[in-house]
Amino acid sequence: MDLSRFQELSKSASAENKKFLQSLKKKDPRKVDDLFHETHEEVFREIDCLECANCCKTTSPIFYQTDIERVAKELRMKPGDFIEKYLRVDEDNDYVLLSSPCPFLGPDNYCSVYESRPKACREYPHTDRKKMVQIMELTHKNTQVCPAVFEIVERIKKIDL
Repeated sequence: MDLSRFQELSKSASAENKKFLQSLKKKDPRKVDDLFHETHEEVFREIDCLECANCCKTTSPIFYQTDIERVAKELRMKPGDFIEKYLRVDEDNDYVLLSSPCPFLGPDNYCSVYESRPKACREYPHTDRKKMVQIMELTHKNTQVCPAVFEIVERIKKIDL
């Protein structure tokens, strides 16, 4: 996985991908979901997240209270101590990590709190969700973070919906 090549490709295709994803909002939501879900399965048969982990290296999930409690328990910490050590409040008033890469990401790209990871990590990259038309802005953002999302969008662009 050549992340610098991916970053070049995703940056150069960004405007086109944004326009394309916006156009999907006008399509039948069930067809859009079906197309994303099928392509998601296809791409993730070919791509191994452990070879990349760019999401964990560059972005922070939102931590909800239940996530904080679950991860803190795993680490044998009090939720307040976990917040103080690892989190900050962002401009949207959400708890996010203090820094990137994620402090729980190991050198082998494995997550040390995988079983207790936040909901946002469990659901990432969100390309197998229902009502995909509602998250096209997020999907566009994720084309610049996740090579799999970029590939999913590139394949869908070739299909006449």
